[in-house]
Amino acid sequence: EVQLVESGGGLVQAGGSLRLTCVVSGFTLDDYAILWFRQAPGQEREGVSCISVADDGSTYYQDSLQGRFTISRDNVKNTVSLQMDTLKPEDTAVYFCAAGRPILSAIRDPNMYTNWGQGTQVTVSS
Repeated sequence: EVQLVESGGGLVQAGGSLRLTCVVSGFTLDDYAILWFRQAPGQEREGVSCISVADDGSTYYQDSLQGRFTISRDNVKNTVSLQMDTLKPEDTAVYFCAAGRPILSAIRDPNMYTNWGQGTQVTVSS
């Protein structure tokens, strides 16, 4: 059974940091792209960052987030992490990780991913 479980969310003041972790099971992490996306109340899902399959290992970020967020993969621990620094109130959302094999042009689109976790809440206070 494919499972993705997120953790690491919480309440933090603006300027602070959080590290989200996605633990995956039921499939070989090397063979899938992993996307972190977020959804705020009343907003559409928004791709945050993704890392492609292991042979490539390329990383992608939403343009406005590059420099503050860093994605990484640990194939031994079967985890993908998202380090979030200099957080802003507008980063408040539920953050999800997702696994899939999208084409490169759609790698940041959550709808192109077949398996999602349950999400973890991130709240940034001003």
